[in-house]
Amino acid sequence: MKKFLLSTCLAGENVRYDGGNNKIENAAFQRLVDAGLAVTACPEVDAGLSAPRRPCEIKGEGGGCAVLEGRAEVYGDDGQHLTEPFVKGAHMTLAKARENGCAAALLKHRSPSCGSTLIYDGTFSGVKIIGKGVTAALLAANGIRLFSEETLEEFLKYMEE
Repeated sequence: MKKFLLSTCLAGENVRYDGGNNKIENAAFQRLVDAGLAVTACPEVDAGLSAPRRPCEIKGEGGGCAVLEGRAEVYGDDGQHLTEPFVKGAHMTLAKARENGCAAALLKHRSPSCGSTLIYDGTFSGVKIIGKGVTAALLAANGIRLFSEETLEEFLKYMEE
């Protein structure tokens, strides 16, 4: 069976920006984790950011792709420039996925690192836009199929194939 990359917060570890987690409570999903198919990663913590930490958003058009190309940047809500650790964490996560032969990634929806379809608009006003986070963009560009907790059923079907 295929291995998959899993956002550490979705595995139940307290690595979110607010120090919490987003553990997925689903029996079929838990069987995959228990079978040792999940490879966990938190790009932000792996790159040296703390948990908890200030909320972060991508400023500039183009989302994570634009950050990787140097056309957008990541900032904390306190104005701290955090592009470097986000890019570093994305590359660390890609390396981990490759080392473990991960065919897919189940990532935290709306995250500036892991958002696979929606992210926040960079204004810290709660507005969501279509786009990928930095890590999600790098993984997708390298052929790793992306899912989120919002597409769990689709992910479970993919894992059965």
